[in-house]
Amino acid sequence: MTTQSAATLRSRYVEQAASDLEENRRRQQELASKIEMLKQEEALLADILNLTERYEGFADASRLPEQLQDEPAVGRPKRAPGGGSAQAGAKGKSRLPLLGDLLTDLLGHHDEPRLAKELRDELMAKYPDRAPTPQVVRNTLESLVAKGRIQRHKQQRSVMYTLLTPGA
Repeated sequence: MTTQSAATLRSRYVEQAASDLEENRRRQQELASKIEMLKQEEALLADILNLTERYEGFADASRLPEQLQDEPAVGRPKRAPGGGSAQAGAKGKSRLPLLGDLLTDLLGHHDEPRLAKELRDELMAKYPDRAPTPQVVRNTLESLVAKGRIQRHKQQRSVMYTLLTPGA
């Protein structure tokens, strides 16, 4: 093998290694974004499980909060292996504030009803590290409605939300 062909071969290896390293880093970033989204989804699902357990004993629809009466009943939550609920594993893992708490806080700064899209945009502007999907925001808002923390308003085809004031 000549010196020139060895240099050419080495150059190709360097190019390939640099290209592979760049692709590896891109994939790591992509996976980190997916993991963040999954963590947000996990928190939402834990909230939903908590809600279903909270209203598990309500067989009489008249005892449910007003906004839950029109919604279909939910089945019993599945248990995680080991006998605990899936929610037990979610607690304590996330150091970020819960999405529901952030949305409630944002709603508290407005007197008028807000669209889920407006709340999501405001959330992402105020917390750039949080980028929940529009569906996760809507699901979280509906979870807060079910918990009686916020109120849903329908105006034509739009659904808007306001914070419920204590004693209202």
